[in-house]
Amino acid sequence: MKNLPKEKRDRIILIVLGATAIVVGLFYGVISPQRKSLEESSRKKIEQENKLTSAERLIGNTSQLEQKVEQAITHLKSIETTMASGDMYSWVIQTVNAFKQNYEVDIPQFSREVAAEVGMFPRFPYRAAVFHLRGTGRYRDVGRFVADFENAFPYMRIQNVELEPAAGPANGGGSADTREKLAFKMEIVALVKP
Repeated sequence: MKNLPKEKRDRIILIVLGATAIVVGLFYGVISPQRKSLEESSRKKIEQENKLTSAERLIGNTSQLEQKVEQAITHLKSIETTMASGDMYSWVIQTVNAFKQNYEVDIPQFSREVAAEVGMFPRFPYRAAVFHLRGTGRYRDVGRFVADFENAFPYMRIQNVELEPAAGPANGGGSADTREKLAFKMEIVALVKP
């Protein structure tokens, strides 16, 4: 390049600089946006493939999910067959008397049902009925009765339990059995089948 005249040398330098500017311009103007577009396309492709595999997995589990739904519906219907319906007063008497046979509690007083709102969830399909009960029994027997009753009937709960010594002759008279007994009042809240 030393032997070239100044004009040719300057022209070659300008051609090299122009070619470099064109290559740089092509890189930043054409190649770089295309590369970003390809990277974005490959990222979207991976996301779509992940969604597809997830959807295929869900479709594969559809039969299991349908089976679980059917089991839940069957279980709910079996529970609903034992829920309060029709004449609720006679229903609660029969249900409690049948259940208390294994317990040493005496429940002679049942009140008529009082309709109540459940208020747990909006648009809850069940109503509630509240029954007031009075009876007597030993502390341990009453406690076992309450615990086992709520475990046996998932759609009922016992609330507002009040215990006091059973009324006996002259508060301390009477047999030892009478002195150990407690009088109780409680409320049973039962869901009513729609």
